[in-house]
Amino acid sequence: MTHFPLNTQGTRFDVTGVGNAIVDILARVDDAFLAEQQMPKGGMSLIDAARAEALYAALGQCTECSGGSVANTVAALASLGARTAYMGRVHDDTLGGIFRHDMRTTGVSFDVPAAKTGLPTARCFVCVTPDAERTMNTFLGACTEFAPEDVDEAVIAESALLYLEGYLWDQPAAKEGIRKAIRAAKGAGRHIAFTLSDTFCVERHREEFRALLKSDIDILFANEHEAKALAQQENLAEASKWIASQVKLLVVTRGAEGADVWLNGDGFHVEAEPVQRVVDLTGAGDLFAAGFLYGLSRGESLREAAQMGHRCAGEIIQQIGARAEQPLNRLVA
Repeated sequence: MTHFPLNTQGTRFDVTGVGNAIVDILARVDDAFLAEQQMPKGGMSLIDAARAEALYAALGQCTECSGGSVANTVAALASLGARTAYMGRVHDDTLGGIFRHDMRTTGVSFDVPAAKTGLPTARCFVCVTPDAERTMNTFLGACTEFAPEDVDEAVIAESALLYLEGYLWDQPAAKEGIRKAIRAAKGAGRHIAFTLSDTFCVERHREEFRALLKSDIDILFANEHEAKALAQQENLAEASKWIASQVKLLVVTRGAEGADVWLNGDGFHVEAEPVQRVVDLTGAGDLFAAGFLYGLSRGESLREAAQMGHRCAGEIIQQIGARAEQPLNRLVA
């Protein structure tokens, strides 16, 4: 079976992730609350600091936990048993402390100093109505100020794999931070993985992402919509074939239909495992990436790595939120 070996010589970490450090604030509300707060049900809106403070005050009992796409993946990897580190910008405030505490208690090394100036820590308000619909308002805050000084080159050089998220490409300083991280990884002979984040992100940065594939990225994660957007093809097979010609390893997730894995231009399909019930799809892609990367870090075949990804994704969609309620290592024992 085909493998994708990682260079683990001289490593402290299996995976170091760089992404938007966001605290998820989850609350159960009713439709009347959404109407009162003028929150379109089922939607996601970006908000400013003043709105974030007002909404936080209006919520009743809620739960705060660290979030963000790559942060979710790295935390899940730690739960699986991998050695992980994370880099993201938080402010020296209450939510920044919550993010740091959550990551460290999960087993993730997170040592980026909290910012003393600038915007407060990012947060995403996740309002869940009785019908399980999720309505989100996101304040990106300190994430928008991520910069090269937030990148620890030594940690990256001691990591078998660097994992990056496309969302960071939206800010010039963050973009330079990613480039610094890439240089550190390549200089140490490490592999680099990238997630496209979402279709709108691809539309904003398509040409730059395409250039990254050719020059710097070894492993690309995309869902079927992101893959089509990147390749500008309506046919998924054609889109995947084109992307696979640009990158060594491509993984295209397709929800309940499974995932397609392409290595050096040759692809195969891995079916998803059935789940008893679907509660919340949030974090499915993040947890799939965690399972897949864990498999790679343990020298598993690409097929087995994908199956690990499916098991992790299947676990997370049967609960609310993108952080597993139970340790994930039982899924890969």
